[in-house]
Amino acid sequence: MSTPGPTPYLPPATQPVRGVVWGIHLALPMLGLWLLLANDHLNIPWQHNPSHFWLIILIAGVNLVLGVLISEASRRRSDARLFLVSMVFITNAGFFFLHGLATPKVILPAGSVGFDAGQQLGLSIAAVFAFVSALPLGERVAAAVLSWQHFVRGALLGVMALWGVVSLVPGLTAVSEPPEVSPIGWLTWGSVPGLLLYSASAVMMFLLHRRRPSAMLVSLITAYALLAESMVAGMSQLNWHLSWWEWHLLLTLAFGFVAYSAYLQFRREGSSAGLFDSVALSETVARIRRDYDQALEELVEHVRKGEPLAAARLSGKFRLNEGQAAVLDRAGRALAEERELSERLSALVDVSVKTRVGLPEDELLTASLERVRQAYGDVKIALVSDGKTQIGSREYVFAGDDPIRRDGLLAFPLTVKGHLAGVLEVPIGRTSQDEALAATLAGQLSISLENARLYRELHTLFHQYMSPDVAHALLADPAQAELGGEVKELTALFADLKGFTTFSEKVTPGEIVDMLNRYHTVAVPCILRNGGTIVQFVGDALLALFNAPATQPGHARAACKAALEMQRAAAEVAEEMAWQRSDGVEWPTFRVGVNTGPALVGNIGSPELRGFNAMGDCVNVAARLQAIAEPGTVVIGEATYRQLGDDVSVNSLGALSLKGKEEPVTAYVLKGLD
Repeated sequence: MSTPGPTPYLPPATQPVRGVVWGIHLALPMLGLWLLLANDHLNIPWQHNPSHFWLIILIAGVNLVLGVLISEASRRRSDARLFLVSMVFITNAGFFFLHGLATPKVILPAGSVGFDAGQQLGLSIAAVFAFVSALPLGERVAAAVLSWQHFVRGALLGVMALWGVVSLVPGLTAVSEPPEVSPIGWLTWGSVPGLLLYSASAVMMFLLHRRRPSAMLVSLITAYALLAESMVAGMSQLNWHLSWWEWHLLLTLAFGFVAYSAYLQFRREGSSAGLFDSVALSETVARIRRDYDQALEELVEHVRKGEPLAAARLSGKFRLNEGQAAVLDRAGRALAEERELSERLSALVDVSVKTRVGLPEDELLTASLERVRQAYGDVKIALVSDGKTQIGSREYVFAGDDPIRRDGLLAFPLTVKGHLAGVLEVPIGRTSQDEALAATLAGQLSISLENARLYRELHTLFHQYMSPDVAHALLADPAQAELGGEVKELTALFADLKGFTTFSEKVTPGEIVDMLNRYHTVAVPCILRNGGTIVQFVGDALLALFNAPATQPGHARAACKAALEMQRAAAEVAEEMAWQRSDGVEWPTFRVGVNTGPALVGNIGSPELRGFNAMGDCVNVAARLQAIAEPGTVVIGEATYRQLGDDVSVNSLGALSLKGKEEPVTAYVLKGLD
């Protein structure tokens, strides 16, 4: 059984219940109009000229205020839709005013064609503006509308002035005279285009509201719908009857609803600056949001700099009142604190990351200090020196782990294994979480410092007593130190010093050690540089593995290259010492054997003491090849030779009978690698 998905969001005016209620309210005037027109005894006449005049003047005044407000919003936002909507209200304001002046016994003694047709004419012209305002205007069309706005206003004022002259000057034209036939038939059908335009405008604004819900759009949709109904009500031309008064009532409701919505929004926001922003074009709305985002960024930046009433800087730009500026200022401070907190937490994460990368102590503290200063301000760190923890002229003596507060600064002890190792000085007072964050930072830096020193100790213990590859593998995965191993193809390099015993008999023990150190100092880098792993130093001999423990493509060639480099480096040492010594004692010379094949690689020993090594025929043959090599040469096995390719120079030694081997072993003297 499938689970029903979440109910999709609908704007308030389009939720089913509210939509039905809204539709019923719009249908009621049409129902009332039908009842009045269908029942003559209900559609009674009532003529009261002063009531009509003041009602129309009131409606004209409401329209004028709304038109001016929306026009100002259009100018401020440079928005074509707001300009067109303002023209709807300004058009109706002008023709309403003229319709009011055409009320019998105000200027003219009796009714006139202008009195009957003026308001329908104004509504029809306004319907054109309403329809265009509801269209999805592109940037080019919107720019064109704005470029013509002064001409459009001037043309509209000219039309209204002309209509006022022809309809209000007695005897000038037929428009100021009473109609010969009442009602005017052509006026009924002339209202149809306005009805259709208002209806289409309401539908298009409703679709806009679904994408961008707002109360002002709802009021504008309602106004366009009521204006469409007023066009229907005006078609009856039954002057001074109740159906005729209903027409005026619909007009009053249409514009009064917009005015009331604007009033409520003004009371809620305390400013008229953004009353009609929701009606604007999508490009304008996006631009307004970008402006507000930028303003908020400016506000936060001012707050972070400690500038008071930072929102006051924006009140002029966005026409904010004092209450709004104060609220925005508080919001800006809260957002600034939130961002500062996030930045400080991010700095803590970065410091913890640096803790894991094994940086030297000085580099770690320098990098950490640079990062935390970006978030915490002028942070300072000093390590214990001559038993003192001192920053500048300020010396700190800590009692346990409690911080010391001085002049807006908070000093925390940095400890390593429970002992004082330094001091962290942090400025506080900017956010409510300053002290807790500073304490967390001190704890993280203490861990970082302790880890850096521990890593240095491990580096000394591991890297100076075993191959870097083995050391790195053990640091990354201590489980690799367990006893056991695996069979793996590798290349073994075995080297020792020919003449070591004779040399040892003729010199002091100190000179023996010095000689070995000199040779190994130049030999070891040759092996490590080519990816080898030294697993044994036994007296004057060493064993290095290639392709173990780390996998190494071309390991046979790398081992041979390392062997040749060793011999060249050892020859230079021997030549140098021959010039320095005058006792005639000849220095030993390296001989090297290299062989490739399978071997058991792993940790060998006991639970108490173990070492990384390799065992197998491959290693034994390398040792035997080294034993038969002439001093200063490198002897390689058949398997190694086959992996070197064509650019190798060798002298074949043929099939050799080696100790411990039943079958002869083919060997070669390696001369060089091209």
